[in-house]
Amino acid sequence: MSSTRRHGHLSGLRRRLLSPLGLLTAGVLLTVGSPLIFVVIQATRAGWAPAKALLHRPIAATLLWHTITLTVAVTTTTAVIGFGAAYLVERTDLPLRRVLSVVLVMPLAVPEFVAGFSWVSLTSSVRGYWGAVLVMTCALYPLVYLPVAAALRRSDTGVEEVARSLGRSRWATLFRVTLPLARPALGGGALLVCLYLLGEYGAFAALQFQTFATAIFTEYKVAYDTASASVLTLMLCLIALLVVAGEIRVSGRRPLARASSSGRTGARVRLGAARFPALATLLALMVLALGVPIGALVYWWARGTSSTLPPASIGSDILSTVGYSLAAALVATLGAVPVALYSWRRRTRWAATVERGAYLTRALPGIAVGLSIVYLFIHYLRPWYQTAPMLIAGYVVLFFPLALTGVRAALAAVPAGVEEVARSLGVRPSRVLIRVTLPLIAPGLGVAAAMVMLAASTELTATLLLRPIGTHTLATQFWTFTSGLAYGEAAPYAAMMIGLSAVPVLILARRGAVR
Repeated sequence: MSSTRRHGHLSGLRRRLLSPLGLLTAGVLLTVGSPLIFVVIQATRAGWAPAKALLHRPIAATLLWHTITLTVAVTTTTAVIGFGAAYLVERTDLPLRRVLSVVLVMPLAVPEFVAGFSWVSLTSSVRGYWGAVLVMTCALYPLVYLPVAAALRRSDTGVEEVARSLGRSRWATLFRVTLPLARPALGGGALLVCLYLLGEYGAFAALQFQTFATAIFTEYKVAYDTASASVLTLMLCLIALLVVAGEIRVSGRRPLARASSSGRTGARVRLGAARFPALATLLALMVLALGVPIGALVYWWARGTSSTLPPASIGSDILSTVGYSLAAALVATLGAVPVALYSWRRRTRWAATVERGAYLTRALPGIAVGLSIVYLFIHYLRPWYQTAPMLIAGYVVLFFPLALTGVRAALAAVPAGVEEVARSLGVRPSRVLIRVTLPLIAPGLGVAAAMVMLAASTELTATLLLRPIGTHTLATQFWTFTSGLAYGEAAPYAAMMIGLSAVPVLILARRGAVR
């Protein structure tokens, strides 16, 4: 009996994996995960001896310590700030809530490497570990604020009101009711923060703080040591794997917060004498996260500097940036649809593992993704080498997790059983997808595309490797001028990046971005 049941289970699993949706999901994940395969192959070819020698060097322990301590510190601070800001805006009578709900998201429009250079150009004291913690916390806390605010906004406040009516204090209700409701969203945002930190290069280079990502860039670009770089990248992937597993354990596979069926928001928590100190705290956060970078750009733009570099056309750079990032957003979002559908429909441990595994590519440094894409195009796609598809492919690999986040969140909001009802009426699955599911998640697809476009328009490291010859983006031009200490010439490019990024950020602020 048990043997028959096991055989039936295996047959069902094989049937699901070989279904059109399962095969399409496997194809997408194999394509997106190709850089991971490249890293494993390169590390294996290097052999154990070089890896052992590298791991015994003192720098390996230093990189590990720097990466872990920075990730823990920034993830903790962004989680506290993101949840606290979302709670104040969505649950309390804080003044200027509508304005803050948009302004608190705007630091996403400032690229991390622009924020790093802005601080360093004004003062040399913001360097090293504490400088990295400050800059990255200010830059990344919106990744937590956005999903938590969206989860609190759509959740039923009746549960919290019942807790308060039973005599629970404000703090007890916050920690024992509100926080558990937002836990999946909080965990998802913290996961994105961790993966961003593991793969970031530009900001840490500006802040002169060594992590695995900066060391990998040095080994690849300066020392031309592919074996050492692959070993370091593999170690970074193992850290990312532990982060993803930890997020699953902390967040669990619980459903997201129960939506309010009545559409009411409930009574807001009165802050009393704490209203204005809370407002002052959020405004101070805005000064650090937005005021300093924008103030530095205005200062350098007004002051100006001389440069021996040839003049550049900012108009053509804007068109290149928008074109490549928009194409990457469309491709990544379309690719994320079957993966998210597979996880959403199956709701099994295997499907959850497949979905979370797709997030690992976000931890890869841009240099590793860039070189793997170069290798694949040279050996298997030679006609498209050094063309636009090569750069778009790099963007898709890097930012596919962001598209998956947006699509998965849109599916989570679809009423349960909608597809089953349509199928029970005799409608084919393909028509159910086109006529029922896709229209319901269309706004979420826009959010997913906005997230990818935002990230791709400010990507630096992979762009330096993958762009077609003679093509520049705003990010590469900014990097060129700042590397030559021509901050005045770099300022307009940073300003345009922030201006272009503000559009998708406003979309995210209006629609919310949740997992």
